[in-house]
Amino acid sequence: MPDLYSNVHLIVRWLHVIAGITWIGHLYFFNFVNVPLQGALDDATKKALNPQLMPRALWWFRWGAMITLLAGLILFTLTYLYTPGVGFGPTSLLTDAEGLTARAMWILLGMSLGTIMWFNVWMIIWPIQKRLLTGKVPADQVAAARKRALLTSRLNSFLSGPMLFGMLAPAHYGAMNGASLLMAVALGVLAIWASIRASSKVGKLA
Repeated sequence: MPDLYSNVHLIVRWLHVIAGITWIGHLYFFNFVNVPLQGALDDATKKALNPQLMPRALWWFRWGAMITLLAGLILFTLTYLYTPGVGFGPTSLLTDAEGLTARAMWILLGMSLGTIMWFNVWMIIWPIQKRLLTGKVPADQVAAARKRALLTSRLNSFLSGPMLFGMLAPAHYGAMNGASLLMAVALGVLAIWASIRASSKVGKLA
């Protein structure tokens, strides 16, 4: 029968995954669906739609990011920095005789990129969007604010590919080296680039 540690570990992992799906799903919605959609709408439709759509979508977006980060830090602690019956300290999953394990390297790559993405959400994208939604951005600065938020969101989209690769690699891949790291970055960025390119066309298909 699973013990308390195993149950807590499973619940935190589930929370981390479901919050991550919510966060990254909304990130892709904004970049793959909403950006081309906004370009196709007239001003009257935008004024009717966006006050209803954006606050709701941004709420799930930013809090999905927050819960993903917090649950991820707890999960990392439980997995790599805590041993049941022993206490806190590096586990064998984190380090071995040669230093950091391959598993830990991949996870730390994913965590580093995910933390950068979280920072971009809470410190750049959300503050700008909040000011835009409440009309606190001067009219002559609206275009620049929107561009900065879009570029930061685009950056997060490109970071998400390698980030997700890093999160999944420990269970399915071997040691990290220059070639594997390059492959992770290249595949992740290429997938997001192709998705962004396709997003302006898919809505036009019959």
